[in-house]
Amino acid sequence: MKKPVLQAAALVLTVALLPATTSAISAVDANTYREMEQFMSVFERVRNDYVDQVDDADLIKGAIEGMLASLDPHSSFLDARDFENLRTQTDGNYGGLGLSVTLEDGAVKVIAPFKDTPADKAGVKAGDYITHIDGELIYGGTLDEAVEEMRGKPGEPITITIVRPGRDKPFDVSMKRAIIDLKPVIWEIKDQIGVISINSFSSDTGADVAAAITGIDKSLGKKPLGYVLDLRSNPGGLLDEAVSVSDVFLSRGEIVSQRGREKSDIERYFAKSGDAAAGLPVIVLIDAGSASASEIVAGALQDHHRGLVMGERSFGKGSVQTLLPLSNESALRLTTARYYTPSGKSVQEGGIEPDIMVPQLSDPDYKTRPRFRESDLRRHLVNELKLKDDVLEEDGKDDPRFQQTAEELKEQGVEDFQLHYALQTIGRLGPEGLKVAMNKAAKKNAKKTVVAKN
Repeated sequence: MKKPVLQAAALVLTVALLPATTSAISAVDANTYREMEQFMSVFERVRNDYVDQVDDADLIKGAIEGMLASLDPHSSFLDARDFENLRTQTDGNYGGLGLSVTLEDGAVKVIAPFKDTPADKAGVKAGDYITHIDGELIYGGTLDEAVEEMRGKPGEPITITIVRPGRDKPFDVSMKRAIIDLKPVIWEIKDQIGVISINSFSSDTGADVAAAITGIDKSLGKKPLGYVLDLRSNPGGLLDEAVSVSDVFLSRGEIVSQRGREKSDIERYFAKSGDAAAGLPVIVLIDAGSASASEIVAGALQDHHRGLVMGERSFGKGSVQTLLPLSNESALRLTTARYYTPSGKSVQEGGIEPDIMVPQLSDPDYKTRPRFRESDLRRHLVNELKLKDDVLEEDGKDDPRFQQTAEELKEQGVEDFQLHYALQTIGRLGPEGLKVAMNKAAKKNAKKTVVAKN
């Protein structure tokens, strides 16, 4: 998101919101005024009596951040520095480790490492907690402070201390910072199958996926046997790009809808005519780090029976954040809607359930490492349909089909079991067999009902 657009949006919103603000203030009841008086009393007490002198701007910012943090994990206040970080993430070019992180109860938690970055190559996993940077404790600090410490000049060494659930002791991971030029899309060909990996939904991701399909065709000199769309450890990004990626594989129908507070506040996004993949088989790989925009794509292809979803249940972030500029250097990132897949399902909390559950056997810690999802975050939005507990817990069950160890797979030359299984599935079933598998999966999903709790 570029600054001129934000500035223009800020001007428009300032003009548009003046009448609304005036009418809103006049509608505030007496109880609210009393609460505001209480807030000002606390503000004055802190300002005058706190042991150290505190800047007024810091107090106001802290109050705003506290108000938004009380809503849900994704609403926040953005100042000039936050704006720059957001612009850097959506543009996809910065110096650092290649991690998507969040702050949970004062601890820095990894949402996902981006593929082929220093963090990914060093073995950092989704769900890891970072407690120290170069031996200095970062617990209790702000997320901005932690991110700034992790970023630096390319080539500079850094050591982070990780607490990984399932491991008895913390351990250190050393790596060198690098320019993180996040190519949102990378592709390769394996066994005459096109593998398209999407690292993030930043600018032009949809166009890059379409270009990847063209590149695969030209490299092979013919159409591939099918495609694997790898959305694992992809924390999401821009809604428009999720729609654009889905549209690459769909020729008609709804892709996603977003619904706000009012029943009439519904916006729907539809596919345009034309399937760039020419109807060839598609397997979509997801895991617990696949969130938001990734879940929109997986849900759209699953509901339209256009792709077989494989891997692990996704993160379960089914909310939409809107950037509401307040000035040229500040804005609110506010949760304004929930999004729904074409079948009308909200992925909030429950996530996207794969058609075929395939564990990442190549990860030696996969059995002991818990999967952290939206439902584990404090103050997360609740799915309006109230999911049964077994829906949230069923991916913890062992599957007798998958018993090989990471060491055994490595001896066989398999470094990524989920991708290996997806390639084998396309090669074994072919286009017609995969269609049969998708139809069976659709019937299985149709039989599942979600019952509201009393």
